[in-house]
Amino acid sequence: MTPKFLGITALLALGLGSAAQAQGLERGAQDGAERGGNIAGPLGAAVGSVVGGAVGTANQILGIDRRERFRIYALGERRPSFAYAGKVQAGAVLPPDRVVYYDVPPEFALKGYNYTIVNDHPVLVEPATRRIVEVID
Repeated sequence: MTPKFLGITALLALGLGSAAQAQGLERGAQDGAERGGNIAGPLGAAVGSVVGGAVGTANQILGIDRRERFRIYALGERRPSFAYAGKVQAGAVLPPDRVVYYDVPPEFALKGYNYTIVNDHPVLVEPATRRIVEVID
């Protein structure tokens, strides 16, 4: 590897640290491309897009900065927990009856999602499909 490439890689690693708060693949890729482009031009944008996309998918919808606040909010509301026999994980579809869904407060900017409590875990749900999109641990 050339010293220039190593320098670009090091700058990208430093610049993408805050991309860990990105929300999902698209947002992470956009943030990574922007940061990489600012640091190292077109090559940095290409590398940053890939790295940012990978980092963004790990953090899902809420992102690191709002995750704990939302968990505290949801549990503080003392909503009843729905007992679910399956594994509580993203992608699981909740049954059409007996589950009560609640609006997410506007401060979390999660338009189009509801939340509920499943096996004592707050979860974000797509209301139309009843699919869990994120488990808030």
